[in-house]
Amino acid sequence: RDKWSKKMDFLLSVIGFAVDLGNVWRFPYICYQNGGGAFLIPYTLMAVFGGVPLFYMELALGQFHRTGAIPIWKRICPIFKGIGFAICIIGLYVSFYYNTIIAWALYYFYSSFSGTLPWASCDNPWNTPACTNYFGRSNVTWTNLSRSPAEEFYTRKVLEIQKSGGLYDIGGIHWQLLLCLFLIFAIVYFSLWKGVKTSGKVVWVTATLPYIVLFILLIRGATLPGAWRGVVFYLRPDWGKLLSTAVWVDAAAQIFFSLGPGFGVLLALASYNHFHNNCYRDALITSAVNCLTSFLSGFVIF
Repeated sequence: RDKWSKKMDFLLSVIGFAVDLGNVWRFPYICYQNGGGAFLIPYTLMAVFGGVPLFYMELALGQFHRTGAIPIWKRICPIFKGIGFAICIIGLYVSFYYNTIIAWALYYFYSSFSGTLPWASCDNPWNTPACTNYFGRSNVTWTNLSRSPAEEFYTRKVLEIQKSGGLYDIGGIHWQLLLCLFLIFAIVYFSLWKGVKTSGKVVWVTATLPYIVLFILLIRGATLPGAWRGVVFYLRPDWGKLLSTAVWVDAAAQIFFSLGPGFGVLLALASYNHFHNNCYRDALITSAVNCLTSFLSGFVIF
């Protein structure tokens, strides 16, 4: 079995897998909804006693058996080999909606090169009379029927929901989105074409670029007027929330969703390590980076 050419190839691959939309989108929202700074207590406890041990166990299993999610169960307990197939099917389903979201992001990136941002005004063909642009105005009447230009761009231009009659009428194909989705799947394919020889090089871009963007957004947000109010809004502790079981459930769900144990990816990535690699240290490093990224993303969002 092939091995990683560099130790950093493996670490960046694991970080690139663990750090995803759940860190940037989900954690700040969950943290704010569940007591702000107080939420960090159940989140840390769930990470120490739940997420990190499972994270480490999956890395250790993959490194010891040096095989993927399906064959490994034949060695552990053959009667459970169906778990390996279930893991792969779940990974396939997840790739569908994750790549769709990335295709939307690519479409937004393409649209941003226009002279005027299409989601910044109500003067576009897809806008409705309900579109209301409140930026740069001192007096705006906002009703329940009002829609922002950004909302209408997403719903009527990107998704084109006005062309669908409901759940059982999916509408036509948005060819620009289809092209973006095809490009994303093509990039994924060629990134994995020759195994770790290609993916180990690609992660140097895909795993580091999000941190560069986050850092730029953090600096920009910190220089805006009233930036400290957003930080207070994000981290103001509500200690009474800790008495709610829902907060602890959300903390466990977030850490498991963020670290990603059970998807078989960590097992597969670790199977390309040297047998005597210190995977315990790797688990601590990558888990810490993942949790710190979630915390940092909150400052960027708020």
